[in-house]
Amino acid sequence: MELLKLAALDAEDLAVLSAHLQDAILRAKDLAYLAGSHRFVLVARRFDWSGQAGAPPRRRLTGVHFERVLRVRTRGIVPGSSSETPLNLLAVTFEPGDAPSGTATLVFAGHAAIQLDLECIEVRLKDLGPVWEAEGRPDHEAVAAGRAAVEGRS
Repeated sequence: MELLKLAALDAEDLAVLSAHLQDAILRAKDLAYLAGSHRFVLVARRFDWSGQAGAPPRRRLTGVHFERVLRVRTRGIVPGSSSETPLNLLAVTFEPGDAPSGTATLVFAGHAAIQLDLECIEVRLKDLGPVWEAEGRPDHEAVAAGRAAVEGRS
């Protein structure tokens, strides 16, 4: 099984990274802002949308880090807290500022969000190895209604 490894250096790259992170499950304790290093990191259980047709759906443990982070704002999430409430990552968006800066937003189900003010886009995603069979494909209608279930080890 090939491990995914991506880098995003512009808004188009970030859109590709966002597609691979759609429906990733994480918890607040899986998020950290390392202010001294200007880095925001997360570990997620991403749904493997690129899995082979006919194969059972699966999730993969994935690490992501944003570099050159100037400021972090959150809504409905306290990064690093001990909350066991699962967070369903819907998308990562980017709003340009004075080039090359801008704001990346991690959009979660239930109106939660994390905004990262970036000096420039420099993001890396890497699968960390573990893969497991998911109970099913994400149900976007359930997510929209706030009823998404956590699967397997997520």
